Amino acid sequence: MDIRKVTPMFSVAPQIEASELEAIKQMGFKSIVCNRPDGEGADQPVFDEIRVEAERLGMSCDYLPVTSGKITDENAEQFGELMESLAHPTLAYCRTGTRCITLWALSNAGNYKPEEILTRAKDAGYDLNGVIKRILNGGKTPSDQVDFSHEVVIIGAGAAGIAVASSLQSRAPNLISPLSTPPPFTITNQAGRLWVQVFSNRIKR
Repeated sequence: MDIRKVTPMFSVAPQIEASELEAIKQMGFKSIVCNRPDGEGADQPVFDEIRVEAERLGMSCDYLPVTSGKITDENAEQFGELMESLAHPTLAYCRTGTRCITLWALSNAGNYKPEEILTRAKDAGYDLNGVIKRILNGGKTPSDQVDFSHEVVIIGAGAAGIAVASSLQSRAPNLISPLSTPPPFTITNQAGRLWVQVFSNRIKR
């Protein structure tokens, strides 16, 4: 039995056996989560064997199987929702624990800083650099789809940015709508051909 603590309320482990559950309960765990599909390995106990023994000992036991190397955004969302409903501490297991720690990381991308997620995973013996882009993207798979396309974007709320926006307005009065409010403000025509936004330090949509 190789239990690896991630947080005070959550740990992961490689495949566990029904015979180990009494010791797991003695460690204080109240919930068990299986992230390994039945039938993945010839020597693996089926989930029901684990569930029956866990429930006999007074622990909850949930089945949320995911395919190795193919964890979806929906899998991570389901895992996060399940974690919110369980009594803790919780122990999640799969073949090696990698799927469990990955699900935890993706579902907690909004709760911890990325560097803390990576550190906690590393301290538990797991390398999550392969999903860092998803962690940085709030636990979601980054999309290559462009949400907006604009011919002009002005960044900067100082005198130069305002002057450029005003100049564009004066030179193309039929293309853009008038300035209305102090920065940050947006100038755009109805067709969306020209988009100008003036603001400080960050892009706003």
